[in-house]
This record gives sequence, structure tokens and C-alpha cells, in this order.
Amino acid sequence: MQTPKIGIRPVIDGRRPAGVEEKAWEMARLAKELIESSLRYMDGTPVECVVSPVLIGGSREAAICAEAFSTENVCATLSVTPCWCFGSETMDMNPMTIKAVWGFNATGRPGAVYLAAVMAAHAQMKLPAFSIYGADVQDETDDFITEDVKEKILQFAKCAIAVGEMRGKCYVNIGAVSMGIAGSICDPEFFRSYLGIRSEWVDMTEVLRRIRDEIYDVEEYERALSWIKENCREGWDMNPEPHTPEQKAKEWETIAKLTLICRDIMLGNPNLTEKGYIEEGHGRNAIAAGFQGQRMWSDWQANADFTEAILNTPFDWNGIRPSITFATENDTLNAVSMLFSNLITRQSSAFADVRTFWSPDAIERVTGKRPTGYAKDGIIHLINSGSAALDASGVCKNEKGEAVMKKWWDMTQEDVQACLDATEWCPADLVSFNGGGFSSHFVTDAEMPVTMLRVNLVAGLGPVLQIAEGYTCVLEKDMHDLLEQRTNPTWPTTWFAPRLTGEGAFRDVYSVMANWGANHGCFTYGHIGKDLITLASMLRIPVAMHNVPDKDVYRPHVWAAFGTKDLESADYRACEVYGPLYR
Repeated sequence: MQTPKIGIRPVIDGRRPAGVEEKAWEMARLAKELIESSLRYMDGTPVECVVSPVLIGGSREAAICAEAFSTENVCATLSVTPCWCFGSETMDMNPMTIKAVWGFNATGRPGAVYLAAVMAAHAQMKLPAFSIYGADVQDETDDFITEDVKEKILQFAKCAIAVGEMRGKCYVNIGAVSMGIAGSICDPEFFRSYLGIRSEWVDMTEVLRRIRDEIYDVEEYERALSWIKENCREGWDMNPEPHTPEQKAKEWETIAKLTLICRDIMLGNPNLTEKGYIEEGHGRNAIAAGFQGQRMWSDWQANADFTEAILNTPFDWNGIRPSITFATENDTLNAVSMLFSNLITRQSSAFADVRTFWSPDAIERVTGKRPTGYAKDGIIHLINSGSAALDASGVCKNEKGEAVMKKWWDMTQEDVQACLDATEWCPADLVSFNGGGFSSHFVTDAEMPVTMLRVNLVAGLGPVLQIAEGYTCVLEKDMHDLLEQRTNPTWPTTWFAPRLTGEGAFRDVYSVMANWGANHGCFTYGHIGKDLITLASMLRIPVAMHNVPDKDVYRPHVWAAFGTKDLESADYRACEVYGPLYR
């Protein structure tokens, strides 16, 4: 299947005044080189751009360009121009492409006038478009892109490619609803109309069939089990009557098979085709999935905690690879949240319960000490038995020695070993997981900038996105131990402090916790809130709360028509008017 591409549309005045043709081609070349040298697909290859075969001075050339793009899987178009052009005659009219226009800021020719005119045309025709215009006037002979224009082009292209990568893929529900969790209730209309993703269901008995009939790569299973035995050390067993060593060995065998089978259900496996299992070998064309687990599976089978954690981690027994979005408890909405952050960053994302708000006073009461640093105003305890990627432990380091979660292609074998050394696999709490299994346990032992996010569905409103940029916190060991022991200490722990603004949902840490829309969230490395806001606007998903500065909010130009003073309200109104992208 073709990867999604960005289509570059050089637009000119149909009268072709001297000098505009060469400049338009040059702008197209510069934009193409910028995008292809800066952005990568999930598999690590450079993002591809397609340039129109003709300069677009009127409707005929626009049609020639559209026809050329129609066979190239162009998901978004960037129109570029140095001059005045005929707006409604030259614009991209395809309702399925995400659109941006870059008007060159030079005084000799009115690129800004065209940009304003074509933005008005987009608004009148209900085709939202992003406006790109440099803050500083350039000379017409300049053969470079200014830094502010680069930033907008890349932000647009990064998010538009994410939209294209989701389109036509599937979300696979392995099982159904876990313990009545609302996020587990898969809404196929949301996936279809907002994301362009097909919803599919596979009963958990299919996993049992594949285990029984050995519908997996047996050689890979042996290799995976050997790797697990060598690299995954068992941790503290909290159970007063623990399972025997023989039982635990059997559980690891089941877990290894479960991991291979869930991955194969999502992505397929040529080895299965060779064995005669053609349908199973094709997989489900999934970009994300979730496993119900509790309770129908984990009441008698080894839980999926290892499966969920290792799929979301950017390595396994086959080596370093892209993380695979896989949600615990089949929380479809948290899977979407993880998917958004993965597509934006090409990093893994950690699934977590938004478990507890600890105020400074409560911490002092329990531990005798007040928190300091990022934790001084209070912290939120992020913890979950399942899909926490191992690199969320914060042990990977960049060239400066700073803790990071890396893009998967930047991971090294030293990073892999550090993640494995930082993680122990504790036998599952047999009260909750009667069938046994193992949960990862690590502590995010580093201060890192991270972004927490969550998609929620609200009746009568639709989907909304919540964003909280902040930092992971390191507590003094005795303080950490006392707080962690008050909940399940066999699960991964991350102490999170959102960046406060003093207003609204971010006036204090308690307010962030109080306004969070569900029991789950996810986080990834870096402050990526502005990219998430741009992506959400492309999908017409309003942002319910965020702590991104207004100057960094980048949405289609027409959003300003819905209000410039209260950007959150304007976003809601615009998303309501335009409706989901695939309406």
C-alpha cells in the first residue's frame, strides 16, 4: 500500500508576469526538501512529497494537478506562491485533503494579498485551510525559508501525515468491554467519521484457538521464550499463597504465545500464510488494538500485562522496532490517545491510570516531608498494570546525558538493556488476576518533559481531547516508597506534575486531576501539545483543556472567524460547524 504523501502546488498569476514562474518552482522545491529532510514515516523512511507537474494559474492547471495527485495517495496539499493569483480558480477543491497555503512575504509582489483572498475562498466554500506567512519581509531573490515559516510548514505536514497514516486502517477489539470501563465501549462511528479507521472485533476465544492449534511462528515463539527467560527477571510476589514455579513457567509460555498472536492478529504474518493459514497471515490491517483481559480472560488465564507492555515498547526479541499501539482493558479511547502521540513523535507512549492526586500537605502528612522541585505544588500518580512502555522508565539518555524517550530509530542496544535492567516482572495479584501472569514494575526515575493526553466521548458533543504538558518527578526514596506502598507496588509508577498557568483547569494540580475526563490517560516524552492541537483541528476534535500558550496554537485560518478572544470556545464552534473529517 502507498504511504500518504504531501502534494506541493506551485500557484501563480495566470497572466504569468516575468519572474513568478521560476520563483514558484523554487518555493515548491524548498518546501519539498524541507519536509523530506525533516519528517519520517513510522517505519523510519523519509516522508514523500509530490510536486504538481504544472504551474497552477487557473482551473485547468488545477485539474491537471488534482489528477496527478489522485494516483499518489496525497493526503494533504501545500499550495505555494510568490505573487497574486486567482484565488477560487487555483485553490485545492478536494474535500478529502488537508490544506495549507504559503504566501511569500515580499513587497514586490502581493503574495500576502493572494493568501488572504484564498483563505476567504476556503472559508466560503467550507474547506478549512492553514495559513502560512512569514513575520518578516524578504527580498524576492531570497532562496531560503525563514525559521517561522519552516516551523509552520513542518507542523502542518507532520500532523497531516498523521491523518493520512490513520486513514483506511483498522482498530481491532480483542474481546469487548473490560469491567464496564466506558473507554472500552468501541464506538465505530467515531473511528470511521473522525479518524477514517475501520472497527473490527476478534473474540478472545480466537487466541485460545491459535494457542491450541499452534497458529503462530513456532520458531519465533521458542526465541521469544528464551529471550524472556534471559532478560525479564521476576520481581516481588505479593500473594500470600503464590503460584508454584511450575505454574509460573506455564504462564510465561502462555504469555509469549499471547504476545505473538495479538501482534499477528493486528499486522499479519507471512509465516502463517506459508503454513496454510491465509486469512490469519493477512492480519487485520490494524494501526492500533486493545485486549479486554479482565475479567473473562484473566479470571483463569495468564494476564496480558507483558503483551501490552512489550508491544508498546520499541523493541522485543526481534530487535529495535516501532512501538505497536496496544491498549490495556481494551480502552479504545486511550488507544487513540496513544496513537496520536505515537504518530506525532514516532516515540512510544505509556498507558496509565490517572490514579491519585497527592497534595503537598497530604505528602507531608504521610511521609513527614514536603515535596520539592517540580513536585512542590503536588503530583499525580500515573500507574497501571498493563501497557506502560518500558522506555517510560526514563533510563534512555541522549547525547547530553539527559533522560529521554527516543524515537525508535534512535534507540541503541545500550538503551534496550537499560530498559530491561530497570524493569522487573512481578507476579500478578491473584485477587484481581486469578489466572496469574506478570506485571512490569519500574519507577520513572528521571525528570523529563512529558505530555499527558486523553480522548473522551461526550454524548451530544462527540469526541474531545484533553492535554496536559508537564514533567515527571523524582521523589526522595523514602518518600517514594511510602507513597507507592499505599497502592499496588507491583506496577510501573510515574509521578507527574502538570505545568500550571494559574487559570482554569491549570490553576493548580488538583484542578487538573478534577477536570480529567476518565480513569485513564497516556503520556509521551516532550511538550507536544501544540502539535496535538493542530492534529485535533484537522480531525475536527475540539480540545477541552490544555496548557499550551496561545501563541503556539495553530489551527485552520477560518477558526479566527469563530472568535479570537476565547480560543477554546471558538474551537468548539468551528468543530461543530465543520463536523468530522469523514462525515
